[in-house]
Amino acid sequence: MALGDLMVSRFSQSSVSLVSNHRYEDDCVSSHGDGDSSIPSRRKDSDATSSSYGNGTTERAATATSMAYLPQTIVLCELRHDASEASAPLGTSESLVFVPKWRLKERMKTGCVALVLCLNITVDPPDVIKISPCARIEAWIDPFSMAPPKALETIGKNLSTQYERWQPRARYKVQLDPTVDEVRKLCLTCRKYAKTERVLFHYNGHGVPKPTANGEIWVFNKSYTQYIPLPISELDSWLKTPSIYVFDCSAARMILNAFAELHDWGSSGSSGSSRDCILLAACDVHETLPQSVEFPADVFTSCLTTPIKMALKWFCRRSLLKEIIDESLIDRIPGRQNDRKTLLGELNWIFTAVTDTIAWNVLPHELFQRLFRQDLLVASLFRNFLLAERIMRSANCNPISHPMLPPTHQHHMWDAWDMAAEICLSHLPQLVLDPNAEFQPSPFFTEQLTAFEVWLDHGSEHKKPPEQLPIVLQVLLSQCHRFRALVLLGRFLDMGSWAVDLALSVGIFPYVLKLLQTTTNELRQILVFIWTKILALDKSCQIDLVKDGGHTYFIRFLDSSGAFPEQRAMAAFVLAVIVDGHRRGQEACLEANLIGVCLGHLEASRPSEPQPEPLFLQWLCLCLGKLWEDFMEAQIMGREANAFEKLAPLLSEPQPEVRAAAVFALGTLLDIGFDSSKSVAEDEFDDDEKIRAEDAIIKSLLDVVSDGSPLVRAEVAVALARFAFGHKQHLKLAAASYWKPQSSSLLTSLPSVAKFHDAGSATIVSLHMSPLTRASTDSQPVARESRISSSPLGSSGLMHGSPLSDDSSLHSDSGIMHDSVSNGAAHHQRLLDNAVYSQCVRAMFALAKDPSPRIASLGRRVLSIIGIEQVVAKPSKPTGRPGEAATTSHTPLAGLARSSSWFDMHAGNLPLSFRTPPVSPPRTNYLRRVCSLEFRPHLLGSPDSGLADPLLGASGSERSLLPLSSIYNWSCGHFSKPLLGGADASQEIIAKREENEKFAIENIAKCQHSSISKLNNNPIANWDTRFETGTKTALLHPFSPIVVAADENERIRVWNYEEATLLNGFDNHDFPDKGISKLCLINELDDSLLLVASCDGSVRIWKNYATKGKQKLVTGFSSIQGHKPGARDLNAVVDWQQQSGYLYASGEVSTVTLWDMEKEQLARSIASESECGVTALAASQVHGGQLAAGFADGSLRLYDVRSPEPLVCATRPHQKVERVVGLSFQPGLDPAKVVSASQAGDIQFLDLRTTRDTYLTIDAHRGSLTALAVHRHAPIIASGSAKQLIKVFSLQGEQLGIIRYYPSFMAPKIGSVSCLTFHPYQVLLAAGAADSFVSVYTHDNSQAR
Repeated sequence: MALGDLMVSRFSQSSVSLVSNHRYEDDCVSSHGDGDSSIPSRRKDSDATSSSYGNGTTERAATATSMAYLPQTIVLCELRHDASEASAPLGTSESLVFVPKWRLKERMKTGCVALVLCLNITVDPPDVIKISPCARIEAWIDPFSMAPPKALETIGKNLSTQYERWQPRARYKVQLDPTVDEVRKLCLTCRKYAKTERVLFHYNGHGVPKPTANGEIWVFNKSYTQYIPLPISELDSWLKTPSIYVFDCSAARMILNAFAELHDWGSSGSSGSSRDCILLAACDVHETLPQSVEFPADVFTSCLTTPIKMALKWFCRRSLLKEIIDESLIDRIPGRQNDRKTLLGELNWIFTAVTDTIAWNVLPHELFQRLFRQDLLVASLFRNFLLAERIMRSANCNPISHPMLPPTHQHHMWDAWDMAAEICLSHLPQLVLDPNAEFQPSPFFTEQLTAFEVWLDHGSEHKKPPEQLPIVLQVLLSQCHRFRALVLLGRFLDMGSWAVDLALSVGIFPYVLKLLQTTTNELRQILVFIWTKILALDKSCQIDLVKDGGHTYFIRFLDSSGAFPEQRAMAAFVLAVIVDGHRRGQEACLEANLIGVCLGHLEASRPSEPQPEPLFLQWLCLCLGKLWEDFMEAQIMGREANAFEKLAPLLSEPQPEVRAAAVFALGTLLDIGFDSSKSVAEDEFDDDEKIRAEDAIIKSLLDVVSDGSPLVRAEVAVALARFAFGHKQHLKLAAASYWKPQSSSLLTSLPSVAKFHDAGSATIVSLHMSPLTRASTDSQPVARESRISSSPLGSSGLMHGSPLSDDSSLHSDSGIMHDSVSNGAAHHQRLLDNAVYSQCVRAMFALAKDPSPRIASLGRRVLSIIGIEQVVAKPSKPTGRPGEAATTSHTPLAGLARSSSWFDMHAGNLPLSFRTPPVSPPRTNYLRRVCSLEFRPHLLGSPDSGLADPLLGASGSERSLLPLSSIYNWSCGHFSKPLLGGADASQEIIAKREENEKFAIENIAKCQHSSISKLNNNPIANWDTRFETGTKTALLHPFSPIVVAADENERIRVWNYEEATLLNGFDNHDFPDKGISKLCLINELDDSLLLVASCDGSVRIWKNYATKGKQKLVTGFSSIQGHKPGARDLNAVVDWQQQSGYLYASGEVSTVTLWDMEKEQLARSIASESECGVTALAASQVHGGQLAAGFADGSLRLYDVRSPEPLVCATRPHQKVERVVGLSFQPGLDPAKVVSASQAGDIQFLDLRTTRDTYLTIDAHRGSLTALAVHRHAPIIASGSAKQLIKVFSLQGEQLGIIRYYPSFMAPKIGSVSCLTFHPYQVLLAAGAADSFVSVYTHDNSQAR
């Protein structure tokens, strides 16, 4: 099946296609930036230095090198990384909803038709001179072929029948040669019957004079002796609005002008918006109707009411067929107009398609909607009006309409109509002679579909839209063309939201809605695809789908066998949109067993099958989440169906999108529950099963609170907010207990705040979710826990060395606690275990300190729900006046500390004010603000009245406080992007990669065969970074002359050392702690990303880092959870391994963590098996999975993370117990040769696989070694000393040179060397020092340049 192949080959959300969509959208190329402009100069350098290298390598060696040294892994290039920080709303209000323009404001119907014929047969009006022979035919009747009264009556009947063809359900009233009074009665009766529907007034004035200059039309007196004028104003006052007028008389525009004057259309520019009034007039002011005998006398009316007959007769007289075909045959065309399988039906169908197409391509879309889509009769009249214009212009008459239409009589689609008409006419004699002759369909629609297909192959949003779109719409009516038309329509809709909007504005919606009633298997896939595209643009269609029962079509498709997972994902998406915030949709889908179907697929996708399609899993979760979001019955059914057990395993899926969707589904399964405003009776519905489910859900969510993907953590924060909303009291108490042990530390010694702040923030961010010890209070109700702070929590050592609170404060605190409890929470049974609440509070604090600003903001939002407001004061600058801090309460965090002063009863600086008077007697509660305090709890005296965060407002609408989930809206974006496009990376991307690989391979060969005599003492570049605290770490870009440096305050600066220009400078985050420990490049052979690891373990990854002001945070996460007892700082160390896509992290912790950056997930935690902290990490860049770690006691360990027992060997090469400062694998492909340098100053060379002893030792610097760098490919290492010098050695231990660290000639010696780094593919060394200078050195031979 064509579409099946199309879908299976193109619909999958392959990472390659996403890479091509994302990675190279905005390369940071600037005139002096990280772009191609700088690469040629680098090539010249390498050519100049080639004299000192060997003669290169053979082709085979180059290939081997390429395989080992040029990893093909590319990470962090998915759609979710494209400006992930801006991808989701944080607000509590709904994001802007797309308002569809295609929807008709209202559908209209013409309910009544008044036909007024003033023919006065046999008497010609005085102002008309008739020619002979003259046009006589009226409504296809010759009035002179019978007695005048009979003729008049027959013409009236005929005209009525002609109109009925277009609107059979309207009421028709005819007045023949009437008086003014009869016209008035007719109009009033019609308006009364039509009510608010449209009335059509048709006036034939062939037997009366032309309208007057004032716009009066003529009727008769009772005895037919006089013509009586009827003012248009009166006619308008009788018919009112909405109305449509047809004036078939000479100089008909006079009437239109009178209407314009009456309603002031010209000046207001409103084109009659106040009155829905449409006019069709046969000719212009100075024109008379055609009198030629080749036309009927009422040619205008004939075109409007019998277009096929009129068009064929007119065409036949101008065609070569007139010799062959008798014109009378046209009156005998076989078939019915509404049967498309007959000749007459097909002609009518083609005519409709042609006129619709002309109108859609010529008219503004709003006018097209109003005239051609709002009212069936108006649409038919305007289609036929286009024909009238074409035919009457050939007789020098210009029909006029209001609203005015542009000229269409020469539109090229009329040629297509003429051709179709000619083909039909050529078959006509045979069909009339032999009624059983087989009818041959016209090739018109096939040809138009081919034209549409050609447009699809070459068209785009920026080209003229395809004019065949209305024809595609018509083709959907035919079974024989339907499948092809739908496939082409699907391809068109896939081009973007603009295409969907165009298709909807042409009127496709009712057609595809009707098609959901078909049971044809062949159409299922493409219909699901089309509906996916429509709903991705316009969610409001959910209402129509539920009204028509369309949801059952998609549930059946989801449940059917044989559909591809990608198509099922689309069906799940459609159902998710149907239930999104639409209660009727939720109820309908619940009845149709959507929960069972979705959970069935989740169950089926477990181990028995191969890896399920992530997109499908993602949308099953989102669909379930939306189904039971805020819908109690569905939540109960979800719990009964064991939804938790089927969703929980998805929290460890490799794709972050699936994990985030699973968190969303679990989070919405949490009932927001009660708050203190609800009655106790309502709470009695909390049954054990619900409590068990909530307990299981919240515990599973706490497991992913430290997930590597911000997408997942954002959903955890939103879910925790829902949980917090239902469990406010318990969480407030848990937070109080959590804060308690610190009560007196600040009271006794304010100077210790800085120390406390460090320890506190480190503690809170540690997320070992071990239950807090509570021996006695675990199962007691809150009411009994009035002296909450006397629980053993105080001695549980949450913060090591913190003294217990003094007794007096315990008593006063418990008083406040007691008030809060009796004030509203006394009757609530404890829902969950105390430890769970404590873990939740810790998770909330961790989220509020998240490396991603977006998640941190969500975390603060969650804390505000349990009454902890944020107070910002940067650690370095305590504010003088207490009031100032509150004004900046939404700036990012300075660091979290437990506020010792929450319940401080001593005299303080800043009293908390209540928004409403407290319920309990007021006490002197004060908040002492200290410089490191970031959050303060609201008073518990009145549980919900003391909320001071401006977000909380006094409106009482607390429900609006909940932060919004972003995963659903973000995921919907996938379907509005092209899904059928090929996944080929652009030529530019491939060329860039190939160029980088070529440069790398050439230079690797040169490095490996280099003979470096010494490094030059004078730097080729010297850069004053202006860092006050000196340079902490630096990095050389492999393919551009760029050096990146960072300092203690986490400022990052990017410098072009050839042009000596600063390219960019930015802060890694707003509240730095201990500086940056490492800079790495991710995807260095492609569009590289800058990985910035901070000493506190947080990792942030930036793109466009070398373009001024354009840097974007791709992702951020905390790479280390928890630290060793007694350790003050984490002192995190990390290394990146492109081959495996792993980031390794450790520090003052007992494990080495492996983060799989493709999955953004903790892949493994390896016990370091040492009592000391890790001080250096080195990942092999050629052997994926190999890792060496250096420890504080001078020992080394080698790990192979691919094996179940990762520790390969452990040794202690350094004799003195000094920490390992630098560690690196040696150049080349040897798997276990490492170089290790300790602070004592010795550098050890080891081959860990063969022997544990060192085979070479260099005593480089006595007791002052601060930095080590090992070249990735050249046999050269460098070490830096606190004594302002750098030594360079070969791998054989030979000293190649000493660089005395001078910033410039004649300058004094300056700070100790703090960091060294080699260029990956050239012999270039960058050195940073404790002062602000970074220098770049090269070896002597290259100075020739």
